Amino acid sequence: MIKRLQFFSLVITIIFVISLSLGLMGKLSAQQPDVSHPLNFLTEVEIKTAVSAVKKAKSLDEMAVFPVIALQEPDKNEVLNFTPGKPFQRQAFLVVYDRSQNKTYEGVVDLKTQTLSSWKHIPSAQPAIVASEYELATQAIKADPRWQAAMQKRGITDFERVKISCWAPGILSKQEELAGKRLCRGLSYYQGDRWNYYGSPIEGVLTTVNLNTGKITSFVDRGTVPFSQENWNYDLQSLGKLLSPPKALKILQPQGTSFRVNGNEIAWQGWRFRYLMHPRSGLVLYQVTYNDGENVRPVLYRASLSEMVVPYGNPDPTWSFRNAFDVGEYNFGLLANTMELGKEIPENGLLLDTVFANEQGEPYAMPGAIGIYERDNGILWKHYDYNTQRNDVRRNRELVMTTIAAIDNYDYSINWIFHQDGTLEVENELMGIVLAQGTAAEKQSEDDSYGRLMAKNIFGVNHQHFFNYRLDFDVDGQANSVMEMNVQGLPMNEKNPFGNAIAVEETLLTKETAAVRDLDMKHSREWMVVSTENKNALGAASGYMLMPGSNSTFLPVEGAKIRQRAEFATHHVWVTKYRPSELYAGGDYPNQTQPGQGLPKYISDDESLMGEDIVLWYTMGVTHVPRPEDWPVMPTHRVGFKLVPRGFFSRNPAINLPE
Repeated sequence: MIKRLQFFSLVITIIFVISLSLGLMGKLSAQQPDVSHPLNFLTEVEIKTAVSAVKKAKSLDEMAVFPVIALQEPDKNEVLNFTPGKPFQRQAFLVVYDRSQNKTYEGVVDLKTQTLSSWKHIPSAQPAIVASEYELATQAIKADPRWQAAMQKRGITDFERVKISCWAPGILSKQEELAGKRLCRGLSYYQGDRWNYYGSPIEGVLTTVNLNTGKITSFVDRGTVPFSQENWNYDLQSLGKLLSPPKALKILQPQGTSFRVNGNEIAWQGWRFRYLMHPRSGLVLYQVTYNDGENVRPVLYRASLSEMVVPYGNPDPTWSFRNAFDVGEYNFGLLANTMELGKEIPENGLLLDTVFANEQGEPYAMPGAIGIYERDNGILWKHYDYNTQRNDVRRNRELVMTTIAAIDNYDYSINWIFHQDGTLEVENELMGIVLAQGTAAEKQSEDDSYGRLMAKNIFGVNHQHFFNYRLDFDVDGQANSVMEMNVQGLPMNEKNPFGNAIAVEETLLTKETAAVRDLDMKHSREWMVVSTENKNALGAASGYMLMPGSNSTFLPVEGAKIRQRAEFATHHVWVTKYRPSELYAGGDYPNQTQPGQGLPKYISDDESLMGEDIVLWYTMGVTHVPRPEDWPVMPTHRVGFKLVPRGFFSRNPAINLPE
């Protein structure tokens, strides 16, 4: 009997120990989600670990903030050679700004050892504006007697009815450059009883705030200009009579979606890629490959929006500073919206979450930051044969991955579109509210050089939007070169007696400085990245072609300060040899930066592009001359480009799709 009791006691003890162990494992698992790949985005635990390591190693001021906390780009070769279960390095990258000392630091934390492995001061660097600085600027501006007097002069006595919009300072005066302080410029809007205040700018008033001290450094009042008193709210109650709604349109996939999601890896119709949300760049794609029969063929290693600039075309001192670098000055990724099914993306879509960190270094989950869905988009291929009366046709299915950021008055949707014919397309959607200028005009006048009247007392200033994409190609491997293709009609001669000959001239771009190029519609100019190690079935190099869409040229003239700051936008194509630290076309810190940063600096060593790991940077622009139809919220404007296989496949890769 005693032995039996001892046996049961031993069994109970073993069960208790096992249960306790499983419980602890469960708790550890809940605290630390599985990180199974070097390109998994940072978890909340990892963000806390990184911030803790920095605070432990460095005595940070209580005013220190973290404008960026992101995955430190892992070594490219380590990622390419990674196999499941293989150990890998895991690091976090942090930008730390000490506001009281006006100093910017970069830190790298080893997340496995939980130690700060790198820490360096970045002289004269100003990171992106953070959320608390908007409130700091608002309080400083509204407390200033000069600003208060300017409002009272315009009949405004309740300052709570005025909204302040804080902008990066843009073009600096010589005095501001020498002082080196962190600045923002405050624009004022009369909100009144409305929630949409963008139609009532308090024109002529501009306040500059020293964000280090919270003091006003300059104040401008160029005189009273009437502002619109209309209610520009666009909710259903404010709009009055509505249009007749279209009948319901349902998008159904009764058997489920065709794409598969495994962690942060997506697979669809031969395509496979990884994604993450970066606090600065937004949606980033990694390891984009195509499954061509038995072969998994690489196309791109990394692709993302690199920088934006929006220069406004009014020379007035209260406008000429306005040239927003929305990626580097405002952290495009952190401004992503939470999307909804049936609204930003169709009902058959899937919403994906991400994890960010706020300026205090605290992690938070961002639901619905990314949307992914399939859509029908017309005919993929078709031919009707008159002889046999045979009609062969396939519908075109696309996979769309999207994210949307709201940056003050403008909204930008970034869409990566995968096609069944091997094409990868980028489409940007420009949405939101045109930045308005107050005016006394109620009719279109002759004085409209810098814009157009959109409504009574509301002037839309001419401006441009430029987007630069960084495309790290790995076409059939890392050994690539780039060619420019120009098409031209040949002169009439003995070989071309009718003058109808059309020829393609291919030029190898051998060095970085020679690969700074522009669009040429006369010659249908395009660019192709080719493998120097792989030939296709016809004996030519396999490649992918950059096919531009609509575009613009950068209009600020030579000598303009914005042209010097945004030199990346002055050319459509740049090509560089791969360097892991070269990520941003406008430089690492475009806020209050000096000229020559980013791409001009990257090509200064003029490296070879022959058989190298190369990065193609494409700049596309929109020139926006506002119109009444853009008000109060503009219809969506689209601009984009395509990456199209050229000699990459032996035939149309979509030819064998079933009906």
